[in-house]
Formats: sequence, structure tokens, C-alpha cells
Amino acid sequence: VEFATDISSYLDFVLALFMAFGIAFEVPVAIILLCWTGATTPQDLKEKRPYIIVAAFVVGMLLTPPDMISQTLLAIPMCLLFEVGLFFARFYTRKDEEEEE
Repeated sequence: VEFATDISSYLDFVLALFMAFGIAFEVPVAIILLCWTGATTPQDLKEKRPYIIVAAFVVGMLLTPPDMISQTLLAIPMCLLFEVGLFFARFYTRKDEEEEE
């Protein structure tokens, strides 16, 4: 029995992984924009960190092929990028009008 993949299924697999990692690398930008617009604060995101880590693994499960390695290879960078976004979001938080006066 010979297992031969066709080019169509291989390209679908590669494009799906590219899309998943492309979306994952938008996480810091999304966090900074959410904090900049005042939708959330870095402190609020720090409190929700455990839920966000679980969500990263769920997203990794949904966007990658059904093996544990691909899920982990997507979820760990998402968690690290979340931390990077959280670090830079401190500089882009919206100040209240009362604090400015």
C-alpha cells in the first residue's frame, strides 16, 4: 500500500497553517487596539490570563490539523504574543479625563 498525497491536499494544509499563524501574529496588535480604544485595560487582561491561555489552546485546536504538536506550536506563540501585547498595551492605555486634569 502506497500513501501518496496529492498537491491539492498539501496546498490546503499549508495554506491553513499559514492562515492560522498569520492570525496568531495579530494578537499583540489586537490587544494594543483594545486597550487604546478603552475597551479593556492591561490589568483586566492580566486577571483573565488563565482563560486566555486556555482560549489559545482551543484556537490552536480549531485552526490546526488534528495533532497535538501543531496545536502546541500555534498555542505557545499565541501565549507569548499575548504577553508581548500586554507589555506594550501599558503604554497605549487611554487615560481618564479626570486623571488628565
